[in-house]
Amino acid sequence: MDQQNQGSKAYLISIVLVAVLGGLLFGYDTAVISGAEKGLQAFFMGAQDFQYTDFWHGFTSSSALIGCIIGSSISGVLASNWGRKKSLIFAGVMFFISAWGSMCPETMVLAKGEPNLTLLIVFNIYRVIGGVGVGLASAVCPMYIGEIAPSNIRGMLVSWNQFAIIFGQLVVYFANFFILGEHTQPVIESIGQGVNQLVAGSDPWTIATGWRYMFGSEMVPAGLFAILICFVPETPRYLASIGEDSKAEGILAKINGSSKAKAILTEIKETMTVKTEPIMTYGFLCIFVGIMLSVFQQAVGINAVLYFAPRIYESMGFEDPMMLTVFNGIVNLGFTCVAIFTVEKLGRKPLLIVGSIGMAIGAIGVAFTFNGAMAEDKTMQLICMISLMVYSASFMFSWGPICWVLIAEVFPNTIRGGAVAIAVAFQWIFNWIVSTSFVPLANGMGYGFVYTMYGVICVIAAVFVWKLVPETKGKTLEDMTKLWKEKLGKA
Repeated sequence: MDQQNQGSKAYLISIVLVAVLGGLLFGYDTAVISGAEKGLQAFFMGAQDFQYTDFWHGFTSSSALIGCIIGSSISGVLASNWGRKKSLIFAGVMFFISAWGSMCPETMVLAKGEPNLTLLIVFNIYRVIGGVGVGLASAVCPMYIGEIAPSNIRGMLVSWNQFAIIFGQLVVYFANFFILGEHTQPVIESIGQGVNQLVAGSDPWTIATGWRYMFGSEMVPAGLFAILICFVPETPRYLASIGEDSKAEGILAKINGSSKAKAILTEIKETMTVKTEPIMTYGFLCIFVGIMLSVFQQAVGINAVLYFAPRIYESMGFEDPMMLTVFNGIVNLGFTCVAIFTVEKLGRKPLLIVGSIGMAIGAIGVAFTFNGAMAEDKTMQLICMISLMVYSASFMFSWGPICWVLIAEVFPNTIRGGAVAIAVAFQWIFNWIVSTSFVPLANGMGYGFVYTMYGVICVIAAVFVWKLVPETKGKTLEDMTKLWKEKLGKA
């Protein structure tokens, strides 16, 4: 009787656990470079046909972001035409191909272990392929969970995707640590004008082999995801959009209970008189809100911490920056759980606004204490470290997970695929802007300027949420169609 009235929670949880593996791979793929990049740099510095400069290394370290922009841009077309499930299967295949190809870029074509420009180009192609998988997963995973989950727990379940991203980053940090084992990272020193040299005595195993195993380790979760996603159902909302009403109702019955399934399907069908509509059907504001949620998630500067934490802690004068980075990662995971367990009680907007204010306080704290920390003032070092962690933790219970929740919820059914693709593409574009601008800005203008800028952006983000973002707590996805129609005066 309970299953007839309420559905099977075990069935729902099993589906979501498979879907969030895409989020884990998102985190894994974007963070794997952190442990592999020095060995990779030393390997290609041995090339005879070109000079592997800082420019080449910077491009190689971030080439996956090109794929992320491509993957997120095509996610709407694939999700609307292939369906959410097939799009995720394709993403899993891309992850696996990238992991294999990044480990063995010479496969069946080039001589093993001989660094040259051709091999570098092939390696970067494989990293771009992985980025396509990341871009697809970043858009379609929250979309899939948002469409499969009941409205009363949808925010919590979509938030698990962000938890999986952060967890995936931690997993790869530990994987890289165990792969490295007793070996050491190569020592590289600059000789000016973007050119480097390898210091004598650097571990040859790390240069020839270690980085390969780090990239190859992703084949395990990628293969598991690609296989398991084949066994989850397509979302009821996509099935309804292509006329598969009986299948849609069957899945809704398993999740929500058979007594509610028919009513939910009727509500879905009422908003799906057509499979898709033009992106601007519900007005400019609808698309603008989605895009700006993505822009602010990156413009608040979080990747300046996630990607460069060891560099920042080292600049503060701390002797063991990696230990602080790991601790920071554990704190991030804990505060992501805060969002998971409060998003349905407190709502989306309050968490975003409080998180924005917390980030602003943390960023300004870093800005005002950083110079003192660099001067090895112990009090300033402690305040600066705490400020950075407040900044990071505030993101983890707000913009980190809640942005994905809102992007999965805020768009009407008939434009969701394309609108999510546009929003997530903007997210990856601004990810690239923040990631590539942080070091030049910090070196040229100082950390104080950079974090003051991030603090101001956080305040603007809070005002944006307060004024323009609709609260989606407790609303069905079909309610969003009605909301945007009312705002447009079409109700």
